[in-house]
Amino acid sequence: MIRTTAIAALFTGLLLPGLAMAQTQMALGGLAADPSAPVEVTAESLSVDQATGRATFEGDVLIGQGEMKISAATVEVVYDEATGEIARLEAEGGVTFVTATEAAEAESAVYDISGGTLTLIGDVLLTQGRTALSSQRMEIDLAAGTAQLTGGVRSVIEPAQ
Repeated sequence: MIRTTAIAALFTGLLLPGLAMAQTQMALGGLAADPSAPVEVTAESLSVDQATGRATFEGDVLIGQGEMKISAATVEVVYDEATGEIARLEAEGGVTFVTATEAAEAESAVYDISGGTLTLIGDVLLTQGRTALSSQRMEIDLAAGTAQLTGGVRSVIEPAQ
């Protein structure tokens, strides 16, 4: 189900002429992640900085966790200082996010593994079957299976056959 917040767009359009904002919330049935599943990362190269607790994968990076797959040019892995486990993945450059039923593309993404959220930023395109949504930002709550899109939201909804 898709709900549009037209009031936010109207007020933003009145307060900031030429900079209209639209918001859409939608249910994402196939977006589910298991934060306890192992995270597998493949890439052309890896740089590790022990001082900052970060690792940077570069070149054809592919990340998998259960049914969820993320690919990008560069991915920085941020570890939790207390546990030493992966806390967050920050992806840049042609980011693609795929599950069994949805696919999303963006310029960059932040996957908060412990928080169960994925934020896609810049020229976001989400497809679900024959339905497509685009925006400048999409925040996904993987536990709830919901997302909020903001910034120039556009949708193409194909009727059920």
